[in-house]
Amino acid sequence: MPRDSLTGARIRERRSIAGLRQADLARQIGVSASYLNLIEHNRRRIGGKLLNDIARVLGVEPSMLTEGAEAALIATLREAAADAGAVAAETDRADELAGRFPGWAEVLALLHRRVASLERTVETLSDRLTHDPHLAASLHEVLSTAAAIRSTASILAETDEIEPEWRTRFHKNLNNDSRRLAESSKALVSYLDDNDAGEMQRGVPREEAEAFFAGHNHFFPEIESGAQTPDDVLREAPDLGGRAARHIARDILRQYAEDVAALPFDAFSAAVSRLGADPGALCIEFGAELPAVMRRLAAMPETVLPGGTGLVVSDASGSILFRKNITGFALPRFGAPCPLWPLFVSLSRPLVPVRRKVTQVGRSVAHFDCLALSWPQRNTAYTEDPLYHAAMLILPLRAGESEASDFLQVGSSCRLCPKVSCHARREPSILREEF
Repeated sequence: MPRDSLTGARIRERRSIAGLRQADLARQIGVSASYLNLIEHNRRRIGGKLLNDIARVLGVEPSMLTEGAEAALIATLREAAADAGAVAAETDRADELAGRFPGWAEVLALLHRRVASLERTVETLSDRLTHDPHLAASLHEVLSTAAAIRSTASILAETDEIEPEWRTRFHKNLNNDSRRLAESSKALVSYLDDNDAGEMQRGVPREEAEAFFAGHNHFFPEIESGAQTPDDVLREAPDLGGRAARHIARDILRQYAEDVAALPFDAFSAAVSRLGADPGALCIEFGAELPAVMRRLAAMPETVLPGGTGLVVSDASGSILFRKNITGFALPRFGAPCPLWPLFVSLSRPLVPVRRKVTQVGRSVAHFDCLALSWPQRNTAYTEDPLYHAAMLILPLRAGESEASDFLQVGSSCRLCPKVSCHARREPSILREEF
């Protein structure tokens, strides 16, 4: 049922909420109860003065009756229906549900958003527990110290005769190791603590740099206009406390400034408005390298590219050097390559552009166009191995831009992917049916 034909259902719903009888509302707006009954059952169209009179009596804006629930609510209901998989929901009647039962529609939308949030939390924690190098080092420190204490304690307990000098030495080792265990355990707990202080204590340099760029929405007007240099921006960035994080941010900002010089904002944004987010066409337009165009597209604000863009840059080992998130696409922080499949395919085909349309299993029904390329960082002699970098640009696709069969299905990681028939699976999933 189209949205503009649901005005009567919304009037009936609002009248019930206000506690008015049909006859009472009809009398106050100057129509017969039978005519209002036809309106409320969507058998008569309504507009103009009569609509305004009904809205005034019900105490709502006229748009609440004609437009009903926000488009975002209806989109969320359709997304929840699509995520239900085998459950056959009437997605074409989501407007009617939102219009007639806005409270229940909000409940369903809230539950869907909560499930999506919990999925993201599980992904983040699983990714961190599995691949975080800082966490692995901390656990290794705790376990090795505990093993040292156990070994020393065994010697003292199982050896009857130990000379006083050696016994004193063993006791001193026990004391030192127990202190080291207490300190490393305390550091591990602080690292895992999810409050604000814990977030600051994590201090992983690349994460700190990522947070800095995310805080600026990956766009720096001062550099775009030439008013500031990368060093000027860093001097005014107190949130970048660590030396390593500042070094990482400086390298990225200098690359950003080089891209701005080659592809100025005004000319580039005008070309994007005319040609769309087509890296190939933009390369031809400006005579620029593809990686530079991909980086500039990722730097464009949503006023230029509605829906935003995502970008991942890695080296040939798969280590992520730069990461810009995009809503609906789970980007791994460490070594879970499934969402980055096009990026890793490009590393096996240097200088050959790779394009895949991707949707993520177990998440929303959002679809993405992923464009990847790998290239050597610099020219090398025959005696040197080339150092390759790869970049993947992630663009949101609108509904209907591709057939469902065109999409590559990927999971956030093997551990959280429910897709059973996958030839690339490395480990069993922790998810079970009906999880």
